Amino acid sequence: MTKYKFKKYKKKSGTLVPFSLKKDIPFKTKRMFIIYGNKDFIRGNHAHYKCSQFLVPIFGSMEINFEDRKSKNLKKINYKKKQGLLLKPKTWCKIRFLTNQSILMVFCDREYEYKDYIEKYKDFQRIVGKIK
Repeated sequence: MTKYKFKKYKKKSGTLVPFSLKKDIPFKTKRMFIIYGNKDFIRGNHAHYKCSQFLVPIFGSMEINFEDRKSKNLKKINYKKKQGLLLKPKTWCKIRFLTNQSILMVFCDREYEYKDYIEKYKDFQRIVGKIK
């Protein structure tokens, strides 16, 4: 997991946060999507074999539980901090929305592939060598 900080430009009229797909997203983006969620709703709860994902909170706050072969982590992200979170392949990710009307943008380095999903936590643990 790597956390990224974005530049921001503030004026009386508001704040501009630019994204350069070449400079700010740590891979060549092939797909992106937006997830809307309300407080205490869970999304994700899976891993990918090959896909990297870059999470950017657009509005609200989220709690990201993620786990790879080496460690388990919990990070809270929100749109005010202007930060993104990189999740590499074979990272289990569970997203819990902490506020109503939250919006999370996700950039991916691969197109959608059903076979790339690891949907069962026990399968994930076996794949990364945590259980036999």
